[in-house]
Amino acid sequence: MRLLLMSDTHLPKRARALPDRLLAELPGADVVLHAGDWVDTATLDLLEGRCRRLIGVHGNNDGPELRARLPEVAYAELGGLRFGVVHETGPAQGREARCAARFPELDVLVFGHSHIPWDSTAPTGLRLLNPGSPTDRRRQPHCTYMTASVAQGRLTDVELHRLPQR
Repeated sequence: MRLLLMSDTHLPKRARALPDRLLAELPGADVVLHAGDWVDTATLDLLEGRCRRLIGVHGNNDGPELRARLPEVAYAELGGLRFGVVHETGPAQGREARCAARFPELDVLVFGHSHIPWDSTAPTGLRLLNPGSPTDRRRQPHCTYMTASVAQGRLTDVELHRLPQR
């Protein structure tokens, strides 16, 4: 199972559209996970129309229309792994312990908010992934997203993709 992870698209405030390279990845993804801060419903509509399966949550910059359509936290079993998606996880310091305590039932937690890519594992085995932002790099050198695979109850091939500067 092929996964595509993104967050913090902030359209149309930070960019006019999702990058072509990211859109080209959609047909190859079995599941797309979006960790919030869509900002507009058009992006949600676009992904719902192009993705085989979309799992998304709302973020702190998402208004009432998006909050009515998306949960604060989403859960899914994918290929034998228990996934969670949430926008905010708090400060980097102590993140692994805090998330492991909040989500003890999960194997993988996808989150956003910071626009800073993150890949770590808590002592409990919880894998924490933040794909960064494909449209707003903030203090990062590149806009980013992630891909990964799930096979036989294992997360493999986790890759951070850097997008060219606009």
